[in-house]
Amino acid sequence: MGGPVVLGIESSCDETGAGIVQDGRLLAHVVASSMDEHARFGGVVPEIAARAHLHSFTPVVRRALDRAGLRLSQIDAVAVTTGPGLSGALQVGLAGAKSLAYAAEVPLYGVHHLAGHVAADTLEHGPLPDPCVVLIVSGGHTSLLLVRDLVREPILHLGDTRDDAAGECFDKVARILGLPYPGGPAIDRAARDGDATAVAFPRPLTRSGDDPYAFSFSGLKTAAARWVEQHRLRGVEPPVADGAAALQEAVADVLTRKALAACRAHDVKTLIVVGGVAANSRVRALAEQRCAGAGIELRVPPLTLCTDNGAMIAAVGDLLVRSGAEPAPLDVSIDPSAPLDFAALTPLPAAGARAA
Repeated sequence: MGGPVVLGIESSCDETGAGIVQDGRLLAHVVASSMDEHARFGGVVPEIAARAHLHSFTPVVRRALDRAGLRLSQIDAVAVTTGPGLSGALQVGLAGAKSLAYAAEVPLYGVHHLAGHVAADTLEHGPLPDPCVVLIVSGGHTSLLLVRDLVREPILHLGDTRDDAAGECFDKVARILGLPYPGGPAIDRAARDGDATAVAFPRPLTRSGDDPYAFSFSGLKTAAARWVEQHRLRGVEPPVADGAAALQEAVADVLTRKALAACRAHDVKTLIVVGGVAANSRVRALAEQRCAGAGIELRVPPLTLCTDNGAMIAAVGDLLVRSGAEPAPLDVSIDPSAPLDFAALTPLPAAGARAA
């Protein structure tokens, strides 16, 4: 028979995702991206994203059910991202998830988007070690967390970015270099032919006295922009491959340096790196190298589970259902700027507050 079957819905940005999980096992995983529609604007346009979610929601859910060989009536619970994210995009996902839960007569669980990224690793490597340090690094988030029981205990925020996230830095510098959107993959491709030591880009917040777990990538972005500008003022184009390689090296150095410092300080033996930037080849390679040298186990989800997807939300829902957590109230709403304290996210519409 097996345990409850959970359908997860993700719509916080420009991916419409549906995933199905049972007992920690991924049964199906479908994503529709509107990235191509945003590319000509150099970033995600909220109105376009919301409209794309409306068009993609039903086909994505149907394909996920088909791949799992299931009917909606065989789903035991629905989990959906309720924050953080783009308001309109979240509203589409929540409305659709409520409709599915109502039609199937099953409970609905509101899930924090970042908790989903953490849980994505469980679909590949099994239960999270207790405790573990998690580095979440994406286009909108760069955070260091100390995680114990993901669904039962508070998540300790060790540090966050003070301005640009690492992925946002990649996007902005890629545009300056004339590379396509999204910038992360474009930087990674260009860096293959470059010299990472060619440009001495700064390592933000790594000096003595700086917050050991805080991140800041705005200054790095500015340094890259000035490097490009200096070349163009001389009437020459900058060596893009060298700039991309040096930028990627600076980001990977800062991310992994701070993550390993957190592991040592908290006597943690497992580092989990998740989020879209976890797909970056240099971030992965440097994390592997430094973790091996420090005797720390490194866990990184497969590339298909690094970016936003419904499977990761289903994974959290699966953990919530199996832990006996209470479902979200019928009037659950979105919380576009929700901080990550617990995996379950059930904002109260009247006060705009959260209850976990």
